Amino acid sequence: MIKPSLFIAALLALALQLAPAEAQTLSRTYVSAALGSDANNCDRTTPCRTFQHAHDNTLAAGEITVLDPGGYGAVTIAKAISIINDGVGEAGVLVSGGGTAITVMANAGDAVSLRGLTIKGIGFGGGNGIVFNTGKSLVVEYCAIRNLDTAGYGAVFFYPSTTSSLAISNTVISDNADGISFSPQLSASASAALDHVAMHNNAGIGLFVAGGSTTGTSKVVVTDSIADNNVQGFAVSNKSMLTVLRSVAANNQVGLSAGFAGGQMAVAQSMVTGNVNGWQAVAGGVIVSYGDNMVDANGGSQGAMPVIGKK
Repeated sequence: MIKPSLFIAALLALALQLAPAEAQTLSRTYVSAALGSDANNCDRTTPCRTFQHAHDNTLAAGEITVLDPGGYGAVTIAKAISIINDGVGEAGVLVSGGGTAITVMANAGDAVSLRGLTIKGIGFGGGNGIVFNTGKSLVVEYCAIRNLDTAGYGAVFFYPSTTSSLAISNTVISDNADGISFSPQLSASASAALDHVAMHNNAGIGLFVAGGSTTGTSKVVVTDSIADNNVQGFAVSNKSMLTVLRSVAANNQVGLSAGFAGGQMAVAQSMVTGNVNGWQAVAGGVIVSYGDNMVDANGGSQGAMPVIGKK
């Protein structure tokens, strides 16, 4: 017969073994630079220290909440999740050594949301901001991605291999090697909406929409945004469609660019000014206007933009 005292001791030991598993069932976890530790269970009173540990202890479709300013380390996202900083101060990831701040490799039905984060390159081998490979969607709000300025790296690489969508709003993309690169892979069809996005001083392209790596469709709409002091402001290629509305392309080497096997761009109520070349449409690319744009003070342009509805 097992003695009661031994039985109780066995139950206590079992409970201690189960405690870590229970800590991984939180729908909302917390991170803190001031009080956090990855030995904690990521609860409100015992927050974690890094995004990755909080991610690993959060239920799918759950949320990671930032409690105070600080750097929270790189994270690979493998589930539907939100990482939210709603005004506690600068919180995010420093990038170097060719690393990536946030990698999304989620399931086909998983929605990922990032809000209020700062991603900054600090040199020492370069690195990437956000790289999206798989998932249903990515939403980026009120973020800043800066100084990823080593050649071959950049701010946002949206390269889904399954049908996906991207939304970026109220976000600054500045001083990177490349800004936002939208390029679906394999047979994926993808769409994106950019609203109030500022792409400043990127050594390559502010926004590049490319469909050459997929047999699917690539469609992007940009509203109330600006691309300035980039090599190219807004660019599209390879049977992709880019619509630019109420936006500005200023002081770039090329303001608007369409090319390579049927890249198409439609521009309305926008300003193209101060660029070395206002626009260029080459190698089968097409740029069309709604006839209500403001185009001036550019060094040159390649042909006239056809006006939709006019022969």
